[in-house]
Amino acid sequence: MKKIMFTLLAALFAVNVGFAQQKTIVETAVSAGSFNTLVTAVKAAGLVDTLSGGGPFTVFAPTDDAFAKVDGATLTSLLQPENKQQLASVLTYHVVAGRVNAAAAYGLDSAKTVNGQKVGLDFRGDGLTVGNAKIVTTDIQCSNGVIHVIDAVLLPSLDSIPATAKAAGQFNTLLAAVNAAGLAEVLSGPGPFTVFAPTDEAFGKLPEGTIDSLLKPENKQKLIDILKYHVVSGRVYDTDAVKAENASTLLGSSINFSVDADGLKINDAQVVAKNLETTNGVIHVIDSVLLPKAPVSMSSHKVMDYLNQTVMKGAPVYNAGHHGQCCEIYMDCMKSIMAAGITNADDYTMSIVDKTITEASKTHSQTDRAWVLRRGIDSLYERMASMPNTIR
Repeated sequence: MKKIMFTLLAALFAVNVGFAQQKTIVETAVSAGSFNTLVTAVKAAGLVDTLSGGGPFTVFAPTDDAFAKVDGATLTSLLQPENKQQLASVLTYHVVAGRVNAAAAYGLDSAKTVNGQKVGLDFRGDGLTVGNAKIVTTDIQCSNGVIHVIDAVLLPSLDSIPATAKAAGQFNTLLAAVNAAGLAEVLSGPGPFTVFAPTDEAFGKLPEGTIDSLLKPENKQKLIDILKYHVVSGRVYDTDAVKAENASTLLGSSINFSVDADGLKINDAQVVAKNLETTNGVIHVIDSVLLPKAPVSMSSHKVMDYLNQTVMKGAPVYNAGHHGQCCEIYMDCMKSIMAAGITNADDYTMSIVDKTITEASKTHSQTDRAWVLRRGIDSLYERMASMPNTIR
């Protein structure tokens, strides 16, 4: 037994020494001599420390010959200091989190990059490919990851959701609505968001005069609500949607996902084009406008019962260590109350709900977020209980 243990320890030590002797991804690229442009770009983007860190990362590394295929003006522009963010976006599109050897990638048809966007994979044929590039060398092991050498530079989408929609040319009504609702800046922000985008033809199916009415200033809130009903937080690809079956929109109410003979459906709308990548999210094109059901305000007694039930459901989940799941339970409660409203509630009471949701959304720690939500739930309950004449 001692001999066996000694042999195992010796083998483990040998593996650790082997990794210790390996160079980092950046050091390997520098020493190879065929990735000079890539190294220059990594330095210009400020990614040297990241790709020299613990990782691990999988890097699809374009050679100097690959970069030579890129339009010279485009490459020069990307290397300018003012375009540092765009350059970082391009480079991180070549990086996947984790150590993914060729054998582990077999059978996968895509991978999520550090950029956030997905890149297509094909490791099954004679010519292994990633995106539009051929993989010419696989599995160069580094101390903090693995490199696969490719013969072309991968270019992600560099346009935001509104810019992508504008370039498509079939979302003029949607963009007009987004601008009228004052949501263009939000949908151009970091996100990420998933937008279910009705085409101009989809808007044309609405009853005559509906669009003109919605675009009037006095109907701005109604327009905002309709547009928010088309947006989900995060990047939700078609496969994610099918697995999830439903999702909470920015409005707070849910949409349902299903599949029929024609493909993916969002409520009753058919997805006619899916997974359109943007810098800050994903667009799915739909053939009908999604219309949320008119919210029915909740009575104060119903809200207080709802708050009690939520705490009874969420507290044991939190105590069991599932803080993220607890956050979801509490957040769903507050968003549902915000979407429906409370009968006869004053502005201050509703502001408790709004501020709780906003603060929780900005809190990254799941533990802290759960407590932000719990304090908001308790404050709302106490507020309502103390104002029987106004609310109850």
